[in-house]
Amino acid sequence: MIDWSLLALNPPGWGGVLLRGLLSTMQIAVGGYLLGLVIGLFGAVGKLNGGPLMRDLLEIYTTVVRAVPELVLILILYYAGTDFLNKMLALFDYDAVDISGLVAGIFVIGIVQGAYSTEVIRGAIKSIPPGQIEAARAYAIPPAKILRRITIPAMLPYAIPGLSNLWLIATKDTALLAVVGFSELTLVTRQAAGTTKSYMLFFLAAGALYLAITLISRFLIGILERRSRRGLAGVN
Repeated sequence: MIDWSLLALNPPGWGGVLLRGLLSTMQIAVGGYLLGLVIGLFGAVGKLNGGPLMRDLLEIYTTVVRAVPELVLILILYYAGTDFLNKMLALFDYDAVDISGLVAGIFVIGIVQGAYSTEVIRGAIKSIPPGQIEAARAYAIPPAKILRRITIPAMLPYAIPGLSNLWLIATKDTALLAVVGFSELTLVTRQAAGTTKSYMLFFLAAGALYLAITLISRFLIGILERRSRRGLAGVN
Protein backbone atom coordinates (compact mmCIF):
# COMPACT_ATOMS: atom_id res chain seq x y z
CA MET A 1 0.00 0.00 0.00
CA ILE A 2 1.50 3.30 -1.09
CA ASP A 3 1.29 6.13 1.43
CA TRP A 4 0.74 9.13 -0.86
CA SER A 5 0.73 11.49 2.13
CA LEU A 6 4.53 11.17 2.16
CA LEU A 7 4.56 13.39 -0.94
CA ALA A 8 2.81 16.23 0.88
CA LEU A 9 4.60 19.56 0.66
CA ASN A 10 4.66 20.10 4.41
CA PRO A 11 6.29 17.82 7.06
CA PRO A 12 6.04 14.95 7.68
CA GLY A 13 5.64 14.82 3.90
CA TRP A 14 8.75 15.07 1.71
CA GLY A 15 7.21 16.83 -1.30
CA GLY A 16 8.74 20.19 -0.37
CA VAL A 17 12.18 18.60 -0.01
CA LEU A 18 11.87 16.97 -3.44
CA LEU A 19 10.88 20.28 -5.03
CA ARG A 20 13.85 22.04 -3.44
CA GLY A 21 16.08 19.27 -4.81
CA LEU A 22 14.47 19.78 -8.23
CA LEU A 23 15.19 23.51 -8.00
CA SER A 24 18.86 22.80 -7.21
CA THR A 25 18.99 20.37 -10.13
CA MET A 26 17.62 23.00 -12.50
CA GLN A 27 20.01 25.66 -11.19
CA ILE A 28 23.02 23.43 -11.84
CA ALA A 29 21.73 22.22 -15.21
CA VAL A 30 20.94 25.73 -16.51
CA GLY A 31 24.17 27.25 -15.15
CA GLY A 32 26.36 24.40 -16.37
CA TYR A 33 24.67 24.31 -19.76
CA LEU A 34 25.07 28.07 -20.33
CA LEU A 35 28.71 27.91 -19.23
CA GLY A 36 29.21 24.98 -21.59
CA LEU A 37 27.67 26.96 -24.45
CA VAL A 38 30.06 29.86 -23.89
CA ILE A 39 33.04 27.49 -23.72
CA GLY A 40 31.75 25.63 -26.77
CA LEU A 41 31.31 28.78 -28.85
CA PHE A 42 34.81 30.05 -28.13
CA GLY A 43 36.21 26.53 -28.44
CA ALA A 44 34.63 26.05 -31.86
CA VAL A 45 35.87 29.43 -33.12
CA GLY A 46 39.32 28.66 -31.73
CA LYS A 47 39.43 25.28 -33.43
CA LEU A 48 38.37 26.72 -36.76
CA ASN A 49 40.27 30.01 -36.78
CA GLY A 50 42.89 29.77 -34.03
CA GLY A 51 46.60 29.19 -34.38
CA PRO A 52 48.25 25.75 -34.22
CA LEU A 53 48.91 25.96 -30.45
CA MET A 54 45.32 26.93 -29.66
CA ARG A 55 43.94 24.21 -31.90
CA ASP A 56 46.17 21.60 -30.25
CA LEU A 57 45.17 22.70 -26.74
CA LEU A 58 41.48 22.64 -27.64
CA GLU A 59 41.88 19.22 -29.24
CA ILE A 60 43.46 17.89 -26.03
CA TYR A 61 40.64 19.41 -23.97
CA THR A 62 37.80 17.96 -26.05
CA THR A 63 39.49 14.58 -26.42
CA VAL A 64 40.27 14.14 -22.72
CA VAL A 65 36.84 15.23 -21.53
CA ARG A 66 35.04 13.00 -24.04
CA ALA A 67 37.30 10.04 -23.29
CA VAL A 68 37.06 10.02 -19.49
CA PRO A 69 33.79 8.89 -17.85
CA GLU A 70 31.81 11.86 -16.57
CA LEU A 71 31.62 10.47 -13.04
CA VAL A 72 35.43 10.31 -12.89
CA LEU A 73 35.68 13.84 -14.30
CA ILE A 74 33.28 15.13 -11.67
CA LEU A 75 35.33 13.53 -8.88
CA ILE A 76 38.59 14.91 -10.32
CA LEU A 77 37.29 18.44 -10.90
CA TYR A 78 35.39 18.62 -7.61
CA TYR A 79 38.01 17.25 -5.21
CA ALA A 80 41.29 17.79 -7.07
CA GLY A 81 40.14 21.15 -8.45
CA THR A 82 39.25 22.47 -5.00
CA ASP A 83 42.52 21.17 -3.55
CA PHE A 84 44.53 22.75 -6.40
CA LEU A 85 42.78 26.11 -5.96
CA ASN A 86 43.46 26.18 -2.21
CA LYS A 87 47.12 25.26 -2.74
CA MET A 88 47.48 28.09 -5.25
CA LEU A 89 45.86 30.50 -2.80
CA ALA A 90 48.25 29.30 -0.07
CA LEU A 91 51.24 30.13 -2.30
CA PHE A 92 50.10 33.77 -2.28
CA ASP A 93 49.29 33.73 1.47
CA TYR A 94 45.54 33.72 1.01
CA ASP A 95 43.22 31.68 3.19
CA ALA A 96 41.67 28.52 1.84
CA VAL A 97 38.17 28.88 0.45
CA ASP A 98 35.22 26.55 0.83
CA ILE A 99 33.63 26.43 -2.62
CA SER A 100 29.85 26.07 -2.52
CA GLY A 101 28.36 22.93 -3.97
CA LEU A 102 26.25 24.98 -6.40
CA VAL A 103 29.24 26.83 -7.87
CA ALA A 104 31.32 23.66 -8.04
CA GLY A 105 28.46 21.78 -9.68
CA ILE A 106 27.94 24.46 -12.34
CA PHE A 107 31.68 24.56 -13.03
CA VAL A 108 31.98 20.79 -13.37
CA ILE A 109 28.93 20.40 -15.60
CA GLY A 110 30.06 23.43 -17.65
CA ILE A 111 33.51 21.98 -18.31
CA VAL A 112 32.03 18.66 -19.43
CA GLN A 113 29.33 20.33 -21.55
CA GLY A 114 31.87 22.72 -23.07
CA ALA A 115 33.83 19.89 -24.68
CA TYR A 116 30.77 18.42 -26.35
CA SER A 117 29.37 21.83 -27.29
CA THR A 118 32.67 22.70 -28.97
CA GLU A 119 32.30 19.81 -31.39
CA VAL A 120 28.57 20.39 -31.99
CA ILE A 121 29.04 24.10 -32.72
CA ARG A 122 32.16 23.48 -34.80
CA GLY A 123 30.22 21.05 -37.00
CA ALA A 124 27.33 23.51 -37.27
CA ILE A 125 29.62 26.37 -38.32
CA LYS A 126 31.23 24.17 -40.98
CA SER A 127 27.75 23.44 -42.36
CA ILE A 128 27.20 27.12 -43.17
CA PRO A 129 27.64 27.82 -46.89
CA PRO A 130 31.09 29.49 -47.01
CA GLY A 131 29.88 32.21 -49.37
CA GLN A 132 27.93 33.92 -46.59
CA ILE A 133 30.97 34.52 -44.39
CA GLU A 134 33.26 35.26 -47.33
CA ALA A 135 30.82 37.94 -48.54
CA ALA A 136 30.82 39.53 -45.08
CA ARG A 137 34.62 39.55 -45.02
CA ALA A 138 34.66 41.09 -48.49
CA TYR A 139 32.65 44.02 -47.08
CA ALA A 140 35.25 44.36 -44.28
CA ILE A 141 32.72 43.56 -41.55
CA PRO A 142 34.55 43.10 -38.22
CA PRO A 143 34.97 39.44 -37.10
CA ALA A 144 32.96 39.95 -33.91
CA LYS A 145 30.05 41.36 -35.91
CA ILE A 146 30.28 38.50 -38.42
CA LEU A 147 30.07 36.05 -35.52
CA ARG A 148 27.08 37.82 -33.93
CA ARG A 149 25.08 38.74 -37.03
CA ILE A 150 25.90 35.94 -39.49
CA THR A 151 27.66 32.92 -38.03
CA ILE A 152 25.49 32.34 -34.93
CA PRO A 153 22.08 32.85 -36.65
CA ALA A 154 23.13 30.74 -39.66
CA MET A 155 24.49 27.85 -37.61
CA LEU A 156 21.50 27.57 -35.22
CA PRO A 157 19.37 25.27 -37.43
CA TYR A 158 22.30 22.85 -37.63
CA ALA A 159 23.34 23.17 -33.97
CA ILE A 160 20.00 23.01 -32.15
CA PRO A 161 19.44 19.21 -32.47
CA GLY A 162 22.87 18.48 -30.98
CA LEU A 163 22.65 21.21 -28.36
CA SER A 164 19.18 20.05 -27.30
CA ASN A 165 20.58 16.58 -26.66
CA LEU A 166 23.34 18.15 -24.56
CA TRP A 167 20.72 20.01 -22.51
CA LEU A 168 18.92 16.77 -21.71
CA ILE A 169 22.25 15.14 -20.83
CA ALA A 170 23.05 18.09 -18.54
CA THR A 171 19.81 17.62 -16.60
CA LYS A 172 20.66 13.97 -16.00
CA ASP A 173 24.36 14.59 -15.28
CA THR A 174 23.33 16.62 -12.23
CA ALA A 175 22.40 13.32 -10.59
CA LEU A 176 26.10 12.36 -10.65
CA LEU A 177 26.80 15.21 -8.23
CA ALA A 178 25.07 13.16 -5.53
CA VAL A 179 28.36 11.23 -5.16
CA VAL A 180 30.07 14.39 -3.89
CA GLY A 181 27.22 15.09 -1.47
CA PHE A 182 25.50 17.94 -3.32
CA SER A 183 21.84 18.11 -2.37
CA GLU A 184 20.09 17.83 -5.71
CA LEU A 185 17.02 15.81 -6.69
CA THR A 186 18.61 12.36 -6.70
CA LEU A 187 20.30 12.78 -3.33
CA VAL A 188 17.21 14.12 -1.55
CA THR A 189 15.17 11.33 -3.12
CA ARG A 190 17.58 8.77 -1.71
CA GLN A 191 17.41 10.45 1.70
CA ALA A 192 13.59 10.49 1.65
CA ALA A 193 13.40 6.87 0.53
CA GLY A 194 15.95 5.75 3.13
CA THR A 195 14.19 7.56 5.94
CA THR A 196 10.66 6.36 5.13
CA LYS A 197 11.59 3.02 3.51
CA SER A 198 9.20 3.94 0.68
CA TYR A 199 11.72 3.39 -2.08
CA MET A 200 9.28 2.77 -4.92
CA LEU A 201 7.18 5.85 -4.15
CA PHE A 202 10.05 8.32 -4.01
CA PHE A 203 12.12 6.98 -6.89
CA LEU A 204 9.02 6.88 -9.09
CA ALA A 205 8.30 10.46 -8.04
CA ALA A 206 11.86 11.47 -8.93
CA GLY A 207 11.57 9.70 -12.28
CA ALA A 208 8.33 11.56 -12.98
CA LEU A 209 10.03 14.90 -12.23
CA TYR A 210 12.95 14.10 -14.58
CA LEU A 211 10.42 13.04 -17.23
CA ALA A 212 8.54 16.31 -16.77
CA ILE A 213 11.78 18.24 -17.33
CA THR A 214 12.39 16.28 -20.54
CA LEU A 215 8.86 16.75 -21.91
CA ILE A 216 8.79 20.48 -21.18
CA SER A 217 12.28 20.84 -22.68
CA ARG A 218 11.27 18.99 -25.84
CA PHE A 219 8.24 21.26 -26.25
CA LEU A 220 10.28 24.44 -25.88
CA ILE A 221 13.14 23.13 -28.06
CA GLY A 222 10.60 22.22 -30.76
CA ILE A 223 9.35 25.81 -30.81
CA LEU A 224 12.91 27.17 -30.97
CA GLU A 225 13.86 24.71 -33.71
CA ARG A 226 10.87 25.62 -35.88
CA ARG A 227 11.60 29.33 -35.49
CA SER A 228 15.25 28.86 -36.43
CA ARG A 229 14.31 26.93 -39.58
CA ARG A 230 11.98 29.55 -40.96
CA GLY A 231 12.98 30.46 -44.47
CA LEU A 232 15.38 27.53 -44.78
CA ALA A 233 14.81 24.51 -47.01
CA GLY A 234 16.34 21.08 -46.54
CA VAL A 235 17.49 21.57 -42.92
CA ASN A 236 16.28 18.63 -40.84
